[in-house]
Amino acid sequence: MNASPRIGIDLGGTKIEIAALGVGGEIIYTRRVPTPAPDYGATLSLIAEIIEDAEAELGGSATVGIGTPGSLSPKTGLLRNSNSVWMNGKPLASDLIAKAGRDLRFANDANCFALSEAVDGAGAGAHSVFGVIIGTGCGGGLVLDGKIIHGANGIGGEWGHNPLPWPNDSEHPPPPCWCGRAGCQEVWLSGSGLARDHQAVTGRALSGEEIVRQADEGDADCARTLDRHAERLARGLASICNVFDPEVIVLGGGLSRLPHLYEQVPAFMEPFMFSDHVTTRILPPKHGDASGVRGAAWLW
Repeated sequence: MNASPRIGIDLGGTKIEIAALGVGGEIIYTRRVPTPAPDYGATLSLIAEIIEDAEAELGGSATVGIGTPGSLSPKTGLLRNSNSVWMNGKPLASDLIAKAGRDLRFANDANCFALSEAVDGAGAGAHSVFGVIIGTGCGGGLVLDGKIIHGANGIGGEWGHNPLPWPNDSEHPPPPCWCGRAGCQEVWLSGSGLARDHQAVTGRALSGEEIVRQADEGDADCARTLDRHAERLARGLASICNVFDPEVIVLGGGLSRLPHLYEQVPAFMEPFMFSDHVTTRILPPKHGDASGVRGAAWLW
């Protein structure tokens, strides 16, 4: 095991979080600062600065991994597919390596989440793990034997921009997605997708949080909206199982806190899986909101 601390950085559109892991994986340093968006140059300088500050606090050098919004193109080296659009098209990796004057490792933030939960989280000990982000967006990461599957095009695990599988009549025509296509799983399974579906069916504009609260209070329309969401999530996860067949699926993001998903989704998945039985475990994250930054640290 690496004897020096591992530093992880979670680069977000509104905040930058840094944490250092000790030899046993325990967090020994953490700090969170606002992202100076949309100033790309200031963001680079701030990341270099907080790495230097962290090493000064730790009393020595550390390895550094960075979780990015979007992903780095293997062909061009430029960041793409980030919802922090001001970073798209920038050579983020090479610019940060030059600014920090050191070797750095990079992965998509959803891949970092999946790696964290596979190494010492809810999926620890499993041969194969799919980490799912269902929150503002809908991302995912594939981990096999403790290593991220980035894929030939650097898009391994990007299930959110596949179409919702096995659509029914009520799901036509498919709603547009910000990516330029229509019917992506993100527009159905994200928090905003949950709210959009509820308004489309009931005519009531509620946030995801309000839908959950009112369902708990006995609102039948809100309960049905959550049931539709869980069944759609199950279809999406079944399609992953039919290709990758992970031992464990770990749910992350704000919607992962909904306890009914862990009760309903496994049963909803069964009719859509090309198997006579389903042993895939659907689990909540062990490290919660800290998984992204922990996974960045585990890139080393």
